[in-house]
Amino acid sequence: MCGRYVRRATKKAIADWFGVDPEHLPEFGPSFNIAPQTFQPVVRFSPESGEREIVLMRWGLVPFWARDARDGVKRINARAESIVTTASFREAIKKRRCLVPADAFYEWQKIGAKTKQAFAIGMLDGSQYGFAGLWESWKEENGTLLETFTIITTDPNEVMEPLHDRMPVIIEPKDYDRWLQPAEAEALPLDLLRPFPAERMRAWKANSRVGNVRNDEESLLVCDDAPTLWG
Repeated sequence: MCGRYVRRATKKAIADWFGVDPEHLPEFGPSFNIAPQTFQPVVRFSPESGEREIVLMRWGLVPFWARDARDGVKRINARAESIVTTASFREAIKKRRCLVPADAFYEWQKIGAKTKQAFAIGMLDGSQYGFAGLWESWKEENGTLLETFTIITTDPNEVMEPLHDRMPVIIEPKDYDRWLQPAEAEALPLDLLRPFPAERMRAWKANSRVGNVRNDEESLLVCDDAPTLWG
């Protein structure tokens, strides 16, 4: 699964990477310990203009038919293998695909009966990337619209296998348009929902303080007994 991630790039760098107009961006900044149920920038095709845009959405997808917005707690991730048949995601995969800007994500490796080591996973060259995601709109009783998203997961690559049996799907920049563009069922880009090449990624020990969502600083990416800086 993917339950925490990092976004350290500036707004301009994110806009440039994802091909979005930098003049029309919502307010957000770097975050080094992003947790579910927080509002985060997401890239999608605008329903109005058809151009790429960045909007803030809450992490944890709430289906349009849900009775309660708290349903999103259960849907921070969507399994690639069942995405077209699961009621919560089968409409979104056709029409509401998105990209979630990130620079790393965290996973915990069990090293003892009561001990886990936090790891950060990112690109070998330190570049940013985009998780494959889905988004939905849900309307509260008072008419207020809540937009939410989920991150799609798949089997682990060789970097992730020692840490966890799942990893988030990462979309190649050359496939951004294909992923974002709505498509008929027979043309869904399901082939993109695969493990990212392991030779282009790395994992390193992170600080144990990342376990507390109130901690949010770049030092979380450095473990005290393995002071490896980003890069």
